[in-house]
Amino acid sequence: MKKKRSTQVFSLSFLDVICCGFGAIILLFVITMGKKTKEITNLRIALERIIQQRMLQLNEYDIVTEEIATLIQLEKDKEKEKKIVETDLEAVLAKLEQQIKDKEFSKDKLLTDLEQVEDELAVMQTDPEIEQKPEHVPSPVGVPVESNHIAFVIDTSGSMRDPNTSLIWGYVIQKFEETLDSYPEVKGIQLLDADGHFIMGRGMRRKWMPDDRETREYMVRAVRLYPYNSDSNPVPGIAQAIRQLTEPDNEEMKMGIYVFGDEFTGRSEPVLNTLDRLNKKDDEGDRFVRINAVGFPNVIGGGLSLSQSGLKFANLMRELTYEHGGAFVGLERESLETRNRQIQDRYPTPIPRRPSRSPSIIFGPRGPSIYGP
Repeated sequence: MKKKRSTQVFSLSFLDVICCGFGAIILLFVITMGKKTKEITNLRIALERIIQQRMLQLNEYDIVTEEIATLIQLEKDKEKEKKIVETDLEAVLAKLEQQIKDKEFSKDKLLTDLEQVEDELAVMQTDPEIEQKPEHVPSPVGVPVESNHIAFVIDTSGSMRDPNTSLIWGYVIQKFEETLDSYPEVKGIQLLDADGHFIMGRGMRRKWMPDDRETREYMVRAVRLYPYNSDSNPVPGIAQAIRQLTEPDNEEMKMGIYVFGDEFTGRSEPVLNTLDRLNKKDDEGDRFVRINAVGFPNVIGGGLSLSQSGLKFANLMRELTYEHGGAFVGLERESLETRNRQIQDRYPTPIPRRPSRSPSIIFGPRGPSIYGP
């Protein structure tokens, strides 16, 4: 009886089959990986191309960014240059405006001088006719106060100033205030220097200032601090006041002019004739403007007497005020010296400025001068 052989699961044949199967799988894997490798290579090449394109675009962006930054810097430089040019133009414009103001002032002064020359030439071309007054008629000594519009013509030459301070003498200011106080209320008031320039500014031509306490205080300070010297000849100022401020059609106007001075160096006849034509008499023999004068003995000659120019001023003002319905008041030297000592506290140097939120401006023919806290 034969003995049965036991069956072996893992025999040599089985191992052959298993190895063949694994080999087939590896072969399939190798074949498959070859195709994938090609796809991967193609994909890598495509990606490298995209990266190169992106790098090129980044480089272009960097170039554009630099160009934009350069343009921005150029615009900033242009803006700076523009501001510098604007600053220079503003400086040039301010200089030109000042030159225009100086030219206008020179023009006004020239016109005033030309008018005076024309008047004098007209007088020279005609025979003067001066009315002879009886010698027994006394010169008026009082100052009429009937006017409701007052213009002051003030000599601001060196002789009318304190040599220690270059300001108008304190006693001149006090007399100016006293004259103002003699008119409690008027409808208009104005200030001129002897050359015919408006002390409160060129913009005040043909304009009357309103009469109030503030205006009067301001006028006193303006005269005291007026920095410009005029000639020792009040005639241009009188003529300018008549030409610029009279209103012949205003029946209610009663205009008066007050002359404050101490010297005159010209000839009386041309002056009298010129002012006679400017301030003509009406049918009743009255003149539209009443002229008054106050003389200061500032110019002293030998023997403590008035100099020749001071005497000529006094004689001219006596004739002029008599012809034009006013009065001439001559002051004594001794009384002025005493008065000047007494008013030092009232008119110190400089005059105290009123408290104000904004600076005070005193206008002169060359522009504004600012006096403020």
